[in-house]
Amino acid sequence: MARTVSVIGDRWTLLILRDCFLRVRRFEDFQERLGITRPILANRLKKLVDEFVLVKVPYQQRPLRYEYRLTQKGLDLYPIVMAIVHWGDVHLSGKKGRPLLHTHDLCGKDFDPVMVCSECGEPLIAKQVHVYRGPGAKNSRHLPLDEELHSTRRAAKEKAAS
Repeated sequence: MARTVSVIGDRWTLLILRDCFLRVRRFEDFQERLGITRPILANRLKKLVDEFVLVKVPYQQRPLRYEYRLTQKGLDLYPIVMAIVHWGDVHLSGKKGRPLLHTHDLCGKDFDPVMVCSECGEPLIAKQVHVYRGPGAKNSRHLPLDEELHSTRRAAKEKAAS
């Protein structure tokens, strides 16, 4: 998580990403919509380009001007951005309701983003998910406090299955 937060974890970067998903692409448009200073915006856009979240594409030759487009790596952030938007809609919207609604083009219905299990399709609820060491784990301080218990249970299940 720390690696992800180092790329997208500040307020301005998240707002830039939100606007990217709202099809904002040009420096001046980001600046106008967000009320962000030019140096901060330039810094955040550069970081997102350096991390391959955005790519600069020229849209004008004289003077040379660029727009910023999401790469596949950037598009993969959509569920994260939508989860943050949904949390705000649920917990921070006033009496008038959500400021924006999202419609799924395939079915034509307004929707709430829902995270589901890739294996069974059921909605994921934090209390129904267990985390354990993966092959890329480097440091045990980032593991859940009860990881050893789940490792023991998993080993017992694997033994029983064989």
